[in-house]
Amino acid sequence: MAIRDEIPPGTLEMLILKTLASQRELHGFEIADAIERRSGDVLHVEEGSLYPALQRMLIKGWLVGEWGRTAENRRARYYKLTPAGRKQLDAELSSYRRVSVAIDRILKPA
Repeated sequence: MAIRDEIPPGTLEMLILKTLASQRELHGFEIADAIERRSGDVLHVEEGSLYPALQRMLIKGWLVGEWGRTAENRRARYYKLTPAGRKQLDAELSSYRRVSVAIDRILKPA
């Protein structure tokens, strides 16, 4: 079993946006599962973090949500990325890459 780490502060929204950018639409559990699988089961998305983040993103207009039924016939809200969400993803990825390069410079041996 893989060791699971906390998702670094400020990156959950970016991970959700990126996940939805590569999928048509997903409900909350599918989003969390996709992030965990794509991270090699290193990152674990807590329900208590996921749903408030999705709600914030709906309010900001980055996502739209529509109620539907899962394959198991459970009621679930399905989320899709909006054009504003795609623009936000691009901005967040650019910022993340810039910071990541700066941190890498510091961590390299002198």
